[in-house]
Amino acid sequence: MSDERNGGRHNEFGQKIGFPVEGWDGAAAPARTAMIGKYCRVEPLDPAAHASPLFRAFEDDREGSNWTYLSYGPFASAADYRQWLENEAAGYDPLFYTIVDLATGEPAGVASYLRIAPAAGSIEVGHIHYAPRLSRTVAATETMYLMMRRVFDELGYRRYEWKTDALNTASRKAAERLGFTFEGIFRNAIVYKGRNRDTAWYSIIDTEWPAMRAGFERWLEPSNFDEGGKQRQRLGRFVDDIIGHGQ
Repeated sequence: MSDERNGGRHNEFGQKIGFPVEGWDGAAAPARTAMIGKYCRVEPLDPAAHASPLFRAFEDDREGSNWTYLSYGPFASAADYRQWLENEAAGYDPLFYTIVDLATGEPAGVASYLRIAPAAGSIEVGHIHYAPRLSRTVAATETMYLMMRRVFDELGYRRYEWKTDALNTASRKAAERLGFTFEGIFRNAIVYKGRNRDTAWYSIIDTEWPAMRAGFERWLEPSNFDEGGKQRQRLGRFVDDIIGHGQ
């Protein structure tokens, strides 16, 4: 930690210590309630209602490459996927949400909060799986904005994490595009699907969020998109100017 981050503080032994966190009493646990934007609705995942439409949406990924970096799947049938959701995605950590594209009214992806630590003020976003129809859309980005907004503005977290296989180039680029700061690689972090994973860590912290929120909101303005829905200015234009990542 640099002197700038810890304020140059020292204890009575002359040791450097971190800056004080006044009045910290922890964050709140996320609730099973929907987050609604202009382009998407992020609602608590219901295996009975969502498994079949999600399975159909994921089938548009004909090669199945979107499952490569997930520790589960692909599934042979909607029934198998529903069973997995009922067993693994019905709890509170991870807390799964279904992403509904408001343009079609159909489920088109999932994401979750996990490693939820209210006392530490730390929470992670993960299990992100977008159907091809959702990928690279305004709704996809708005989903991440809505989840960030809940974490920082509603629940009071200090740290929002993104972790991915270090070889997952697409996920790492997405994290950087969304304004996460790269923190390093944890080597030999886990074994999944019979192979090693070095994990790349990224984060956003609370002091960065107000300016980032403003950048997201400027990007999401309808005026930033042409008649065909193509962005006029990239998200990085708004976020980079604010937090100086230079991506």
